[in-house]
Amino acid sequence: MDYDIKKGNYGNLEGDGLMKMMEAAFGSAKKEGDVLVSSYGAMTRIEVRLISKTSMDISATSDKNASPDLAADTIKKWNEFLEQATGFTSKERRNRLQKKAKEGKL
Repeated sequence: MDYDIKKGNYGNLEGDGLMKMMEAAFGSAKKEGDVLVSSYGAMTRIEVRLISKTSMDISATSDKNASPDLAADTIKKWNEFLEQATGFTSKERRNRLQKKAKEGKL
C-alpha cells in the first residue's frame, strides 16, 4: 500500500535513515534490493520501499494465529513506525486515504 510522506519528512528517511527507523521500531532490518525487510510480533514480514520524496510502499504479512496481546502490541508498534516514517498520525493517514478513495485515486 502506498503511504504519503509529509513534506519535509523525507530528510529523515534518506541514506540509512529509514533502515535505522526500522531497526529501532522492529529490532532488525535487512536490505533486499531496493526493499527494506523486517518482522515484528504478529507481522511475519514487513517490506518498505521508498518510491519518491512524497511516497513509500509498505506491505506486511500477519500471523492470523497470533494471540490478542501480541496482535495489540504489534499494532501499536506498527502505528508508531508509520507515524515516524510518514510524518502523519494514524488519524491523518486515515483521512488522506479516505480522500483518495473518494477521488478514485486508489
